[in-house]
Amino acid sequence: MDSILLKNCLTIDLKTGNKELKDILIEEGIIRRISTTIETPSCQCKTIEIGERFVLPGLIDCHTHLGIIEEATGKIGVDNNETSDSVTPHLRGLDAINPQDIAFVDALRAGVTTVMTGPGSNNAVGGLNLVIKTQGSIIDQMIVRSPAGLKISLGENPLSTYGAHGKCPVTRMGITGLIRDLFMRAQDYLELKQAGQIKSRDIRLEAVIPVLTGHISLRAHAHRADDIVTAVRIAEEFKIKKLVIEHGTEAHLVADYLVERNIPVAFGPMLTPRIKMELKSRNYNSVLKLTEAGVKVSLISDHPYNSIDQLRTVAILAISEGLSHVDAIKCLTVHPAEVLDCNNRLGQLKEGSDADLAIFSENPFNSMSKVIMTIINGKIAYQKD
Repeated sequence: MDSILLKNCLTIDLKTGNKELKDILIEEGIIRRISTTIETPSCQCKTIEIGERFVLPGLIDCHTHLGIIEEATGKIGVDNNETSDSVTPHLRGLDAINPQDIAFVDALRAGVTTVMTGPGSNNAVGGLNLVIKTQGSIIDQMIVRSPAGLKISLGENPLSTYGAHGKCPVTRMGITGLIRDLFMRAQDYLELKQAGQIKSRDIRLEAVIPVLTGHISLRAHAHRADDIVTAVRIAEEFKIKKLVIEHGTEAHLVADYLVERNIPVAFGPMLTPRIKMELKSRNYNSVLKLTEAGVKVSLISDHPYNSIDQLRTVAILAISEGLSHVDAIKCLTVHPAEVLDCNNRLGQLKEGSDADLAIFSENPFNSMSKVIMTIINGKIAYQKD
């Protein structure tokens, strides 16, 4: 694999907020070296003059349905909710992703190099999500981590999908009852399995074991403050080590509670109209409130409910409410990488990380700024002509 040397990259130190001019050497898909000046190491190295433009780690969206709800296809491309059953932990988002979805091109044009994608929120337990890069034609070759989390949903979505038709769950109690029933059976199953007493596997309970053992996160769709607290209650009841609150419209109302338990929030989508009761408290300054309280926040598009190419736009809105540029960058890079347990290779410009970069024509949070180049795994995935 050829090397790439990026000269005169304007970077931002996330500890100090200072702008720094650096050269970045990429070899074999990895950031091999970052320094003030790097000489071209060999004749096989391609040198690109960045011209003191802003270079960020590739942006990360840690909550989408990219490739699962396909754009411009109609109902035949909508695979995010298996509504034949309200408890479907065994479903894998991996099996529904179409990498030919046009939204992958939008992601590259927007500098989004990694996303979490998976089942939707109509079921009390939706299934397993995964982390993928946004370039590729074979989904199995785009995987960063699979599975990455198990989706549960609290509140309005399961109730309107099932309860409105007289099916379980009809109430919030019904939702949590279904989740508890599954987790209790999974705990019993795990004990028998560890004792060598399982003769035939149960695909549904097998899917829950990684959550109970702390290998993947429990990802809880929760807008209202009471539903957020219910998600925490369930996690603590079953001694689940990793919980992520997804959406968190009213998370600022229980921010201290989340900080005490070190629970992050994947916040958004911010540009959606208040079409549901749970969204009535949506406010652009919630990100600032959560950040000031000490909650680890990641900004999300929830694509396609906000388009993947609007991820940077929501950061600009948060900045307009007082969020610092440094915190905005963290919400798009460092924090989602940590939430997805991929921070050993993603989310920062540092030696040894994956060479996933987004290069901007101007300050990334200037609405006139354009992505002029996106690099994934050390290869140019998009270049503005």
